Amino acid sequence: MSLIVQKYGGTSVGTVERIQAVALRIERARGAGDQLVVVVSAMSGETDRLLGLARALHNPPPARELDVLLSTGEQVTIALLAIALQARGIPAVSYTGAQVKILTDEAYNKARIVSIDSANVSADLAAGKVVVIAGFQGVDAKGNITTLGRGGSDTTAVAMAAALKADECQIYTDVDGVYTTDPRIVPEARRLDRVTYEEMLEMASLGAKVLQIRSVEFASKYHVSLRVLSSFSDGPGTLITTEDNIMEAALISGVTLNRDEAKITVLGVPDRPGVASTILGPIADANIEVDMIVQNSGADGSADFTFTVQRNEYDKALAICQATSAQMQARVVAGDKKIVKVSIVGVGMRSHAGIASRMFRALAAETINIQMISTSEIKISIVVDEKYAELAVRTLHSEFGLAEE
Repeated sequence: MSLIVQKYGGTSVGTVERIQAVALRIERARGAGDQLVVVVSAMSGETDRLLGLARALHNPPPARELDVLLSTGEQVTIALLAIALQARGIPAVSYTGAQVKILTDEAYNKARIVSIDSANVSADLAAGKVVVIAGFQGVDAKGNITTLGRGGSDTTAVAMAAALKADECQIYTDVDGVYTTDPRIVPEARRLDRVTYEEMLEMASLGAKVLQIRSVEFASKYHVSLRVLSSFSDGPGTLITTEDNIMEAALISGVTLNRDEAKITVLGVPDRPGVASTILGPIADANIEVDMIVQNSGADGSADFTFTVQRNEYDKALAICQATSAQMQARVVAGDKKIVKVSIVGVGMRSHAGIASRMFRALAAETINIQMISTSEIKISIVVDEKYAELAVRTLHSEFGLAEE
């Protein structure tokens, strides 16, 4: 008998008919002898609907009350799924985050899990019940309802799998696994059988939206085997695991594209210690996340400083830089919202030289100009003009033979 944690996203439980389909899938898994904990999100669109109601009354809404409101979306789903299971004769019980005793810190709207008391859940599993748990939520030490931030149901599922020492955590979504790149851009993109935690973390941070980054970090830390599966079709999905469990690492596992990028350049600042802090300090104080950074020194004692931010933070970041340009004695502050970030990811890079030059040569052959470069041990990211976004992805996918088995 295996203990499996399954998680179903909002699309998977978006209607009564889809909830019934989930109940049927659970019935089949239970028939195979597995113990099941099921974590669910709010029905598709419900969280946005509730957020809209709150903003119509007060924008931004008070953080504590917003968590009380948003947590009701998952409460509806757990009750409906438990009812659907009981209608099939399957003993099932629903739990909110508070009922499970998922203890979080006090950061409303983006809380982090501190501990989980799994005793009651374990007792219900031992009694033969399917336990249905509301994702995305918990309570702080004072008993206040908290939420884990957008996509937090993935984190709830992985955290429950870690607390229960489950054999596997299965994330059911509207895709049947992790692909070498976006199939909408490259129809020949291939579903990967396995990827490492490191590769999945890089892919998630670089634009792949299959899994939430925090959930992969949690899985890696507690050695939880994650599997991405489709709610709408059967198949093996993609297993996310340790590098040790992968027989032969591929040179490159995937190509990602992130369109949510904007670039700001501060030209002609003095090339001296403290300039980076002067530029980025106010950006950090405004809670704007900086991604890639490049600084170039000139022969005349000046430097050019370029960094990227999320596109929706561009106007705010540009205004901050313009306000501090006099203090920096900058020649000019410029920006560009028409850029994208394209990345290649693969643990195989560790043992193979020349990957970067091969990447750059392939792009040059298509006359794609590279504006910025960032590297880590298992990834290379570049910034290019957005008009080259899909061409760059297709070029690199082909160059590294990712459509081949």
